[in-house]
Amino acid sequence: MPNQPSASPVKRFLYENSLLLVVTVMVVLTLVGQALTGWHEYNGELEDMQLLPLGLGQYLTSGHFVEATFENWESEFLQMGLYVMLTIWLRQKGSSESKKLYEEEEVDREPDPTKEDAPGPVKRGGWVLRLYKQSLSLAFFALFFASLWLHAVGGRRVYNVEQKHDGKPQITTLKYMQTSRFWFESLQNWQSEFLSIVSIVGLSIFLRQQGSPESKPVDAAYDETGE
Repeated sequence: MPNQPSASPVKRFLYENSLLLVVTVMVVLTLVGQALTGWHEYNGELEDMQLLPLGLGQYLTSGHFVEATFENWESEFLQMGLYVMLTIWLRQKGSSESKKLYEEEEVDREPDPTKEDAPGPVKRGGWVLRLYKQSLSLAFFALFFASLWLHAVGGRRVYNVEQKHDGKPQITTLKYMQTSRFWFESLQNWQSEFLSIVSIVGLSIFLRQQGSPESKPVDAAYDETGE
């Protein structure tokens, strides 16, 4: 085990978890910004329909905020779930995002329950281990379907406000999921996430970023595959 730097527990915690902490702060800040700007935007739309504006607390539970939030989250979880699954079987010569073309990888070996620091599910074995072996993709797809449903719930609320204003009948969430509007909202986000996969897989063949684990070493050949 490599020697850990001498530092206070707080500094060590911040250093060892800095990637997750920084990105989490970025999520919170952008979510706050989305909420504030979306609140003003939606109140402008309500004013145009001669409806009462919403307070910030009301807006945070409104269909407009729920739809906008989970419409984006849905595509992110779909991207990551599919990426995790596709990289099990598919390869891309020269990409740092691919497993080796013909060699066995460490991630392909069977887990060792006798390993001292193995996670609990590995030591327990049986159905718990079988579930744990697929837990990352299962979590992403569960989050995807939950976000897809909440996107539909929020979208249906916004849609029904517009329907009521126009004197048209209200619809259920399942009916809203059958509209072209719902699928337009979903598919435009999905394709952008798939494009980001194409970008990182393809660009990492030829381009480098020194110091990043998402890149091959700067002096690696174009056809060298894997990190």
